[in-house]
Amino acid sequence: MDNSISRYKAREQGFILIFEMLFNDDGLEQIIANAEESRDLEVDDYALKLARGVEEEKDYIDGLIGENLKKGWTIRRISKPSLAILRLAVYEIKFRGDVPDSVAINEAVELAKKYTIDESGFINGVLGAIAK
Repeated sequence: MDNSISRYKAREQGFILIFEMLFNDDGLEQIIANAEESRDLEVDDYALKLARGVEEEKDYIDGLIGENLKKGWTIRRISKPSLAILRLAVYEIKFRGDVPDSVAINEAVELAKKYTIDESGFINGVLGAIAK
């Protein structure tokens, strides 16, 4: 694995890819090709594993997210950045044995602080319920 970027930066790259999948039906491989071409971006191996994992397990992940929302909430009500962050963190919690739940949750909260309008508490609550 190329260790030239930190795990946080790799997660951030993964988040961006997952976020782009919300708007683009071309599939992950085309999104990556476009990113590498237009932004001269080299996608980190870990970021790729996260995005591919979310793509493969999206229905299961969304089911877990949906089951752990407050009454009256649906996935469609979640902002796109928050949904991408939740998908990434749930994938890490449920499918990555090398990432402690607390790390996945903390990193998701940090991404939320950077990319959402004060939705870090919401993300922390949903992920905390899923991790139990």
